[in-house]
Amino acid sequence: MPLSALLLVILAGFIHACWNIVAKKAGGDVRFACFTAIVLMVFWAPVGLWTGWHQVPLWGWREWEILVLSGVLHVVYYVFLLRGYRKADLTVVYPLARGFGPLLSSLGAIVLLGEEITTTGLCGILAVVFGVILVAGGPGLYRGVHDPQQRARLRKGMHYGLLTGVFIAAYTVVDGYGVKVLLLSPILLDYFGNFVRLVLLIPPVLRNPAEALSLWKTQWKHAAIVGIVSPIPYVLVLYAMQVAPLSHVAPAREVSMLFAALLGGQLLGEGDRLVRFLGALLIAGGILALSAG
Repeated sequence: MPLSALLLVILAGFIHACWNIVAKKAGGDVRFACFTAIVLMVFWAPVGLWTGWHQVPLWGWREWEILVLSGVLHVVYYVFLLRGYRKADLTVVYPLARGFGPLLSSLGAIVLLGEEITTTGLCGILAVVFGVILVAGGPGLYRGVHDPQQRARLRKGMHYGLLTGVFIAAYTVVDGYGVKVLLLSPILLDYFGNFVRLVLLIPPVLRNPAEALSLWKTQWKHAAIVGIVSPIPYVLVLYAMQVAPLSHVAPAREVSMLFAALLGGQLLGEGDRLVRFLGALLIAGGILALSAG
């Protein structure tokens, strides 16, 4: 993996971990997802419209098809992620989602996009996956099985984490195809895909406007931060995909676990910090292997 791509991924990982902690603190649902999409649309309009002024009119049906599919997959991913954050710990949902997703993304890139991977790269992917398991709690995942309440919370965290990971893999492969094969601008893919997300997210808000307004008054600060910040790491990752194999970039994104293991445990008071930090180190080693392989 080129150094430029690796640096983009590392920066993206830090920003990604930060906005996910903010989203966890918000405790929002599908309406929070709509709030963030509205903020994104308004705040990033100058960049999105200026970038797309000459490019969007040249798009054909394939570009629009990928854009719509990407928008739908991102909505489903985000809604499941927020639901998991409401029902379980960030340090269970986030690592499982971010670990399972890249594993499937790498397999999808190799099978569907014809990418090749070396033995070193394969070892790096496996190191990232096992590191993610440790960050999610490792052996501690099983300590709460005798406590019905903790067991239920853990089960929900694993369920939503893995389900979210499936949609992470799906949109990563779709978006990777968009920027690598169709040569779509990463900025335009994310910004105009947000309009697709809004079409799907607005109806739940309109079903009860008064309740939505009440939620906005308590969540607007979190929504503003997520809406402004969340596009940045993914656009950086899409640019990295343009110069490096998707099967390397996807697992390397899990450098965010290094930050989530520290920030999530410290700011949210979630335990097993030593095990999670060891998992983060394993992820770091896997990323180095990927950069070499």
